[in-house]
Order: sequence, then C-alpha cells, then structure tokens
Amino acid sequence: MPTLPSRPEPHRHRQVAESFGVDAERYDRTRPPYPDALVERIAAAAPGRAVLDVGCGTGIAARQLRAAGCAVLGVEPDARMAEYARRGGVEVEVATFEDWDPAGREFDAAVAATAWHWVDPVAGAAKAARVLRPGGLLAAFWHAFDLPDAVAEGFAAAYERAVPDSPFDFRAARQTRDSYQQMMDMAAGGIREAGGFGDPEQWRFDWERTYTRDEWLDQLPTSGAFTRLPQEQLAQVLEGVGEAIDAIGGRFTMPYATVAVAAVASG
Repeated sequence: MPTLPSRPEPHRHRQVAESFGVDAERYDRTRPPYPDALVERIAAAAPGRAVLDVGCGTGIAARQLRAAGCAVLGVEPDARMAEYARRGGVEVEVATFEDWDPAGREFDAAVAATAWHWVDPVAGAAKAARVLRPGGLLAAFWHAFDLPDAVAEGFAAAYERAVPDSPFDFRAARQTRDSYQQMMDMAAGGIREAGGFGDPEQWRFDWERTYTRDEWLDQLPTSGAFTRLPQEQLAQVLEGVGEAIDAIGGRFTMPYATVAVAAVASG
C-alpha cells in the first residue's frame, strides 16, 4: 500500500522514513524487484558503470544493477537496512542523502528505488547534480499499482477501524497508480528548481503479479503505514484484508506500473 502520509513533504517524516528496517528480512523477501527493462535502460543511459543508489534499503535494486554490470554504492539512513544490504554484497554508507559526504567521488548514475520521496526534492536533486559526471543520469522510480476494488475497500475499512486517528488516507489513494503521479511531479519540480539537469522525462513499465492471500499479507507489514503500528492493530488490519481476499477466491492479480522520473546532468 502507499507509504506516504496524506500530508505534504514526506521527507520531513523521518520516523516513518527510517522505520523500514524493523523487519529488513521480510522487506527484502516480499518487496518485488524492478523490471529488467528499467534496469537495462538505466545501464544503457549512464555514461559509465558507477552507480549511486540513494536510499538503497536492503539492496533490491542495487543487486539488479550489479547483475547488469554496474558498480553500485548505496547510501541508506537506516543502519538495519544497510547491514542487510551488505550481507547481500552491496557496499553501503549509512547517512541521509542530504547529509552524506561524497568525499570527492563522482558517479555515472544516481538512482532511487522507492526512496526519493524520503529525500528533499530540491536539496536531493542539487546533491545529485554535484556528484554526477556530465551526462550522468538521475533516475527516481517507484512501483505503482491498483488493488482490486474488493481488496482496496476491505483494506480501507479494516485500517479505519483499527487505526481511526491515522494520518494515512487510504480511501483518498485507492488508485495508487494515479496517486504516484504526485510524487513524480514533486521529483520533477525539484530537479527543475535545483538546476544542473536537462528537462526531466517520465518512464513507465507495465507488468503484473498474482498474489495469494498469504503472500499479500506477508508483504503488507513492510508498508510505511505499518512499520510502527502496534501488533494488535496490525493483526486487526491483516484479518480484515485477509477476509476481503478470501471473498474473491483467495488470490488476485495486481496490475503494476513501475514509473520513473529521469534527467541527465548537464555538467
């Protein structure tokens, strides 16, 4: 489900932004990888192989980029996520991107996989412009998806019952492939304001995945809406979502669109 509070400037909500390491193993196991076509496009568009992964998390995208021949350095504010990524062979430095010290290093690409909304959009773009070589690529991307109506309604109702005072508004974000446009616009606006890049463009890669009831319930606690939720409330939400999935046969196919904002450093 969406990880954004229904308030502007999600990068200011540091308690949520740095909460995903509460169960790093579950996060890495259940979060889907990124389309091969996206990884290949990034590798082809970068002028070289040196990639900076901003908010690398457990290293899902970093491992894919390494498999495509890139040399990847991750920057991750959550030490628990960073340690998990290191166990997978990813070199990681622990810091927020805004505070991270590049120590004179330069890169051919800077990517952010489901993480750029936790970075100040202007300061982050300005920092990326400073560490990218001329012609280097900045690419921020997310998985957007549309839950089946029955599952989305069951989820929203269960969450409202369990967490009536939550800042997350799931009814307002029922169609998440549409709601992610707001994040893309924020990223593009930050790039334009920071300067140092050509005009940003948007990429989109459509795909789908079928989930069983248990598979979806296993992934759900990795959302920012749940990482700090007491277990009793989490159990209530999962029960309601599970009932909704059971009512449509115990499984569903999710249409995904992996969406990206990309811009080339002008030097």
